[in-house]
Amino acid sequence: MALTSTSVAVSPFPLHLLPSSDPPYELIKNHPSLSLLSKCKTIQTLKQVHSHFIKTGLHHTQFALSKLIEFCAISPFGDLPYALLLFESIDEPNQFIWNTMIRGLSLSSSPGLALELYVKMIGSGIVPNSYTFPFVLKSCAKIGSAQKGRQIHGQVLKLGLESDAFVHTSLINMYAQNGELGNAQLVFDKSYLRDAVSYTALITGYVSIGCMENARELFDEIPIRDVVSWNAMIAGYVQTGQHEEALAFFKEMIGANVVPNESTLVTVLSACAQSGSLDFGKWVRSWIDEHGLGFNVHLVNALIDMYSKCGDLDIAFDLFESLEQKDVISWNVMIGGCTHMSCYKEGLELFRRMLQSNIEPSDVTFLSILPACANLGALHLGKWIHAYIDKNFQNSNNLSLWTSLIDMYAKCGSIETAQQVFNGMKQKSSASWNAMISGLAMHGLAEKALELFSRMTSEGFKPDNITFVGVLSACSHAGLLDLGRTYFTSMVQDYAISPDLQHYGCMVNLLGRAGLFDEAEALIQNMEMKPDGAIWGSLLGACRVHKQVELGESVAKHLFELEPENPGAYVLLSNIYAGAGRWDDVARIRTLLNNKGMKKVPGCSSIEVDSVVHEFLVSDKLHPRCKEIYEMLNEVDALLEKAGFVPDTSEVLQDMDEEWKEGALSHHSEKLAIAFGLISTKPGTTIRIVKNLRVCGNCHSATKLISKIFNREIIARDRNRFHHFKDGFCSCNDYW
Repeated sequence: MALTSTSVAVSPFPLHLLPSSDPPYELIKNHPSLSLLSKCKTIQTLKQVHSHFIKTGLHHTQFALSKLIEFCAISPFGDLPYALLLFESIDEPNQFIWNTMIRGLSLSSSPGLALELYVKMIGSGIVPNSYTFPFVLKSCAKIGSAQKGRQIHGQVLKLGLESDAFVHTSLINMYAQNGELGNAQLVFDKSYLRDAVSYTALITGYVSIGCMENARELFDEIPIRDVVSWNAMIAGYVQTGQHEEALAFFKEMIGANVVPNESTLVTVLSACAQSGSLDFGKWVRSWIDEHGLGFNVHLVNALIDMYSKCGDLDIAFDLFESLEQKDVISWNVMIGGCTHMSCYKEGLELFRRMLQSNIEPSDVTFLSILPACANLGALHLGKWIHAYIDKNFQNSNNLSLWTSLIDMYAKCGSIETAQQVFNGMKQKSSASWNAMISGLAMHGLAEKALELFSRMTSEGFKPDNITFVGVLSACSHAGLLDLGRTYFTSMVQDYAISPDLQHYGCMVNLLGRAGLFDEAEALIQNMEMKPDGAIWGSLLGACRVHKQVELGESVAKHLFELEPENPGAYVLLSNIYAGAGRWDDVARIRTLLNNKGMKKVPGCSSIEVDSVVHEFLVSDKLHPRCKEIYEMLNEVDALLEKAGFVPDTSEVLQDMDEEWKEGALSHHSEKLAIAFGLISTKPGTTIRIVKNLRVCGNCHSATKLISKIFNREIIARDRNRFHHFKDGFCSCNDYW
């Protein structure tokens, strides 16, 4: 007897069943066609087996049909629509067949159909039993219908099945998952059934609403705790962000001589990843290796995630490469780890390898890779991913996918496409609105951002703290001081949102840029938390703009105390001194930096051409097309000079070598990226670049002229915002 993907061979069997015959189970249980079902791997082979059923008359028996339906409805190789067709062909299905169909539907993506079938079952005169109700109640939980669940509960009581262990636990689960913990507790309290399973069902309910104290009290009452009970508690602590408690509970579990299973270890490693507990994660890995579980792909995936989230990408890569069979989760956690550690180019390379390995990406893959595209400005790859999502995930309910696309397009400089994606969403989440508002803000489109905020509130969405970061950023980038004050006050008074550091940072930037230093200092003094480096840095930047030397010195002291190893504050203060002509102080800062062994963060700009991201540092000579780039740069400088451009050297520190001035002004990283864009793209093509630092005044003025001379739109994203250069003008109106 053999079964292949293309043919079915069946040994001769003397019994041929006639219509209306339904022989005893003992007579047909060894029929060769029935044994073939266990070997089916595809619906095609199942249909071949079904044809043998018809040839031998087995399709006249409820037992044989129940086996066919069971395979189609429950097996991972089955086909639920085919099961329904088979079911509908039976004149009077027995109780087992009804239960099988209800079970299959309850496990499907349309569990409501299981309830509809249950109603038909009652109508047909078939009495449900203890095997029916667990799956009916599971469906009530999945569709979130406590009302239907209560009706089913009434029928359970009517039939006297409330004392069945499976039904009892299913009732607790149904109420708990529908948020009716009171009813779940009543079912539990009124029953004499107090095993680990029923306790765990109620614990899971309390965990789902974050009531860990209640869950712990119940856990302590369990007479004999099994691994599932321990897992429920550990998972609860992780879900509620109590990672230290989760790890302590795991230690308690080991101390109680309860052997953790795969689920336990995956959850514990997740707690290590989220809390940065690398040492504990290493201990868990040792336990895994000692117990011979080092080849379990699920555990290796969890270890990869733990090491990468804890900052040890090298070990994460080693574990990843050690996997002979990498599943989609393996790729996802490794790509996600690279994104988490800001290793975006490595993440993109892994994604390309994943596609070459014929592994089909999931929605989680794209949620990991789209931020990498966004940070690198990899628009072409982002567009390819968008097309893939449109083709394969069009009906996905995962709104985060579309929100990530909005964020990617906005950060890659294509704000119009971001708006198209946003407008095309049939359903929107608060995160979608936030991404669009923030995107418009970073592009300096304050009016549109604020209009969208009004639309958001008028459509019934409640703004959160992230929404107001976007709104206040829009005001900050456009210098809308009065509106910024109004929205800040509204956030606190109308929406009861306490300002956090980002909100204060936007307001300090607005006030500082407007020269209202007294008000900015008063706001900082009245903050409910200590100001961070970003707030003091914003104020120090305003001191540079308004040449406030004494205040700049005072602000810089705060920064030195908060971030003693950050050279940015020293460099900014030295620029303030340079602007005031205090060269002795400039030299003093330079000496101080040298003595501390600190160096300024080098400027780095990237540009994507033909789906490849090219990076440039100041005075970079490492690019394969270096000679052509510098030839174009010389041509650019000549044309700029001819157009009357005079470099602004006010920010270049006197008597400082290349290391301290980010190189000659004409060799700044963004100008190298622009030169590469000019030689690598067709005339008229938009050039998009990303820079890690704030664009300097000299390059800003030069880029405006370059856009006019070469008739190119140049879209540049610096550390703070976007600049759209076109026809000699910039969208920021020289306010950045």
